[in-house]
Amino acid sequence: MNDIILLKQGEVILKGQNRRIFEDKLRANIRRRLRNCGEFKVYTAQSTIYVEPMGDDCDMEKAFEAMLKVFGIVSVSRAAACEKDKDAIFETARAYLADDMKNAGSFKVETKRADKAFPMTSIQLSQYVGGLMADEFPDTAVDVHNPELVVGLEIRDYAAYVHATPTPGAGGLPVGSNGRAVTLLSGGIDSPVASYMIAKRGVQVIPVHFFSFPYTSEQAKEKVIELARLLTGFCGRLTVEVVPFTRIQEEIRKNCPEEYFTLIMRRFMMRISEKVAMSNGCAALVTGENLGQVASQTMEAMRVTEECVSLPVMRPLIGMDKEEIVKLARKIGTFETSILPYEDCCTVFTPRHPKTRPTVEEVLEAEAALNAEELIEEAFKNIERIRLDL
Repeated sequence: MNDIILLKQGEVILKGQNRRIFEDKLRANIRRRLRNCGEFKVYTAQSTIYVEPMGDDCDMEKAFEAMLKVFGIVSVSRAAACEKDKDAIFETARAYLADDMKNAGSFKVETKRADKAFPMTSIQLSQYVGGLMADEFPDTAVDVHNPELVVGLEIRDYAAYVHATPTPGAGGLPVGSNGRAVTLLSGGIDSPVASYMIAKRGVQVIPVHFFSFPYTSEQAKEKVIELARLLTGFCGRLTVEVVPFTRIQEEIRKNCPEEYFTLIMRRFMMRISEKVAMSNGCAALVTGENLGQVASQTMEAMRVTEECVSLPVMRPLIGMDKEEIVKLARKIGTFETSILPYEDCCTVFTPRHPKTRPTVEEVLEAEAALNAEELIEEAFKNIERIRLDL
């Protein structure tokens, strides 16, 4: 029995004349994710991507799990291929889905007939196989409205395929198909989710983390590296740029009014991130800001922090509430790491009464005491780059 993985594309199929570019990027991402699972043949036909193992040593379970995290795929099915004959299809379904049928309380058969030369209609084949499956598994009831199990049959150019209910994929667009951006990655809950969401729109991300040793510990740094490692399952290989931020924060504390500490700190983060972005061919900056969540995330504060850069600032979480963000963090597997008790530089020198309605003019006056260019150049020159792969 030929075991294979079928991947259904999402938005990619709507791309018109640019579709080929998106499909090529998607297949390249799939092949990269499969490198540690064995040798697979990856090809496309009729809006479906086929992932076919080329040897018995291929890890199909690992490959299946990897495919669930590939942006651009809306559903993943592990299937058995067989001859395009109604009885061969039934025999394959009976053998391949025996355990699924025994464990389900009800089932139905759905057929997709991409090969219109097949002599039976979709409904006819569903009824034929469904009747035989009902006889073979009499304890599993037929329910065409709300079945526990859907027996999927697909009649395609190369063969017929049998599979159980498809598993939802990651959706979105292939990473790398929509440009590159720098994402500001802290150790909190929000920024990993923001990175995930912008990567889902096809953006290749470069995480930048600001590290203030000894005010923040090595454990805090390792926590962020682990968050980035968790994101590689969705984003592919990443290079985390760790910016030494201690001197900048100390200079802000010594020379600036306390109520502006956080705002000026964030302006330095934006300037350095833009410098990293420019050196890596990125077209935008991405933050985990959420309107009104903290004092530095009012409309006025966000205007002040982005005033110092020319690149667009994308905020994927801007309209979400905390419960929605936490739910998504749990789904992508970053939540438990994010809540580890190792604080990042955003908690260093936090003002007792932060300015919530600042103006650009006020902040420019407050940071005038600093030699911004020198501080930014020094931090940029001493960036540590940590490469992470799948």
